[in-house]
Amino acid sequence: MPLPVTTEQVKELRDATGISVMQCKNALTEAEGSMEKALAILKKTSSDIALKKSSREFGSGAVAIKIEAGKGVLVSLQCETDFVAKNEDFTSLLSKLTDKASTDGVEKMKTEAKDMIDPVIQKTGENIGLGDAYEIEGEILDGYVHNNKTAVIVALQGGNKELAKDIAMHITAMKPEYMHPNEITEEVKKTMTEIFQKEVASIDKPEEIKKKMLDGKISTYFKEKTLLDQLFIKDGATTISQLLEKSRAKIKEVKRYSI
Repeated sequence: MPLPVTTEQVKELRDATGISVMQCKNALTEAEGSMEKALAILKKTSSDIALKKSSREFGSGAVAIKIEAGKGVLVSLQCETDFVAKNEDFTSLLSKLTDKASTDGVEKMKTEAKDMIDPVIQKTGENIGLGDAYEIEGEILDGYVHNNKTAVIVALQGGNKELAKDIAMHITAMKPEYMHPNEITEEVKKTMTEIFQKEVASIDKPEEIKKKMLDGKISTYFKEKTLLDQLFIKDGATTISQLLEKSRAKIKEVKRYSI
């Protein structure tokens, strides 16, 4: 007859896994006191629970970045509610995934993510899943995270880390859809022209004036959507393009993600 599970064993297993006392006790009882078997049982249980919750939709999450030794990683983790997104187990998991992505690379992290996520699903009772994850390299890198919901990493050619961070903050606030004007397709230009034509058509002005108004609306719209044409949030008299020129810098790459 197996020996009864002791309080010390339950505490040791709980300290090792963070899973509830009753789940640890049940696993140890099923494992007849074997810590190794109990850990295996809890891992299987975590996987089973995760599978059952996998169809539940994500409604929240958090995002994190880590920049170190010429490499930046951006990792997003999804969950169902803001309550869990602020949970210590969830935020700790995101931190560990980000550290692993930084140390081992994003692809390696992805292969190990499920085993790291499943126990936290078991603890929180919510569906949790890895969102997008990016890796960016460069000599001059920095980034910005806003409210754990939006993150941006910017790599520059020239300039400095302070400039990279300023541009990352600007991108977070202004949400540009395009980096450069040449990224705007003819189809998009045509669609917006048709929309503004309808607005201008009802104005009681000569056609020549309407044409100037239309051109002005289209120009303003795309400048507000294009990073290099946007006015820098810290200096409303300077565009991002002018800011970069002043620092003799160019944007090499940008990674952005919002929950």
